[in-house]
Amino acid sequence: MKKLLFAVLLSAMTLSATAAEKTALRFATEATYPPFEFIDANNKIQGFDVDLANAICAKLQAECTFTNQSFDSLIPSLKFRRFDALMAGIDITPDRQKQVDFTHTYYDNSAIFIAIKGKFAHIGDLKGKQVGIQNGTTHQKYLMEQHKEIKTVPYDSYQNAILDLKNGRIDAVFGDTAVVNEWLKKNQKLGTVGDKVTDKNYFGTGLGIAVRKGNTELLNKLNKALAEVKQDGSYDTIYKKWFEQ
Repeated sequence: MKKLLFAVLLSAMTLSATAAEKTALRFATEATYPPFEFIDANNKIQGFDVDLANAICAKLQAECTFTNQSFDSLIPSLKFRRFDALMAGIDITPDRQKQVDFTHTYYDNSAIFIAIKGKFAHIGDLKGKQVGIQNGTTHQKYLMEQHKEIKTVPYDSYQNAILDLKNGRIDAVFGDTAVVNEWLKKNQKLGTVGDKVTDKNYFGTGLGIAVRKGNTELLNKLNKALAEVKQDGSYDTIYKKWFEQ
């Protein structure tokens, strides 16, 4: 009986130790950006980034958690060690690389303008017009630096910008192409303006997972896991789920 009791206790201790050894990886995101991240009907954060992060965590034998907060607070929160990594459709740009380190690109990105269908044909038609962007994003920086003739209107989320566009309070919205395509599916009165923007100083490098500057250990682990997810076909499955519906 004593031997049996000892064996049970030993087994419980082993399981407990194994659970304790499992790494917790804290991700921060901004969940108003479908299909990359959004909050579903059950109040859970879902999307391409979430599925990909979970696949990466599975490779690392880590437990992922996701916290939703405003986009412009993500990098400061990472610096203050509130989170381990950021995954929120973040463009890899030279300015951001001065503040954080990025994994290899996990999604090739571009940006585009949308407006009421047929109202504007070219980007040049937006001169002097009010264009909605999300505060703290690359889209805001791009317009302020490269299109000073356009009046930027910052929003805390793109949902509010789209609402104002539909109600005529602004003239256009500028966002990631993949996200814009989701908006167009649900808003038949909206259409694109001009061609995609792929300026590598702002969008063309793609999206990456951000970690604190100098956190080489985590960066290497994420890059290795990302490569494995791409190699074993998991990435393709996740991509088709969110972008080829």
